[in-house]
Amino acid sequence: MPWIQIKLNATKDNAETISDMLMEETGALSVTFLDARDTPIFEPLPGETRLWGDIDVLALYDAEADTTFIIDQIKLSNLLEADFAYKVEQLEDKDWEREWMDNFHPMQFGERLWICPSWRDVPDPDAINVMLDPGLAFGTGTHPTTALCLEWLESIDLSDKTVIDFGCGSGILAIAAIKLGAKKVIGIDIDPQALVASKDNAERNGVADQLELFMPQDQPEGLIADVVVANILAAPLRELSPIIKGLVKPSGALAMSGVLDTQAEDVASYYRDEFTIDPIKEISEWCRVSGHKQA
Repeated sequence: MPWIQIKLNATKDNAETISDMLMEETGALSVTFLDARDTPIFEPLPGETRLWGDIDVLALYDAEADTTFIIDQIKLSNLLEADFAYKVEQLEDKDWEREWMDNFHPMQFGERLWICPSWRDVPDPDAINVMLDPGLAFGTGTHPTTALCLEWLESIDLSDKTVIDFGCGSGILAIAAIKLGAKKVIGIDIDPQALVASKDNAERNGVADQLELFMPQDQPEGLIADVVVANILAAPLRELSPIIKGLVKPSGALAMSGVLDTQAEDVASYYRDEFTIDPIKEISEWCRVSGHKQA
């Protein structure tokens, strides 16, 4: 069936209160926050909700909902200015999962590596093929940040190397590293769903015995690797820089993404004390910061 969506503009100070009001007093079926300024979303730490400076609040209702009543209730709440702006839209009902699956195609990275949806045929059986079903975790290869990391992994010699995938998501980078020759990969993520997705995808690719998965609090002490890749976001790359730097062996390699072009140099500055930083690589305003740890 179709749906009605009402969009309001809020701030980081009142967005959650507005969300609670829409759910409890107007019968919203779901409420979503979107950044009205299209700035990157910083992944929250455990138990933390991060909001943006200017937020669009999107409330979803049954098509039969009384929009006049909903708007009146919002006005009565006094959470927004009396002349607040809003937009009412009717959404077509779709099989969103099927539509997403239909538009996820095999993708090539570098000369040897293909990322292939698990429900499609591989285009080149002789290539290095990673069969992927991301589930609820981030990482399909379609986002520039993932593409930047995959291209970097494909370009370096991973033979007999130990790799850490810091923020492993769907496991796409970890599995690609194994298929590109890594001896062992350790995946770390704060989201339990990411570990489930990584495990499932590793089994699908026949590499589960080479992948170890941990929540940060459970990872072994003194963990260190020849290669570390961290596709997260600029804020945690800065905040966690002492931890990330400590995971890389002397002379080891590091690549980081989830960084906008306006943030890349600042992120790099947190690592220059211990790393020789490569020229920053950019795709569609997203960047990769990489380098080698000083011996």
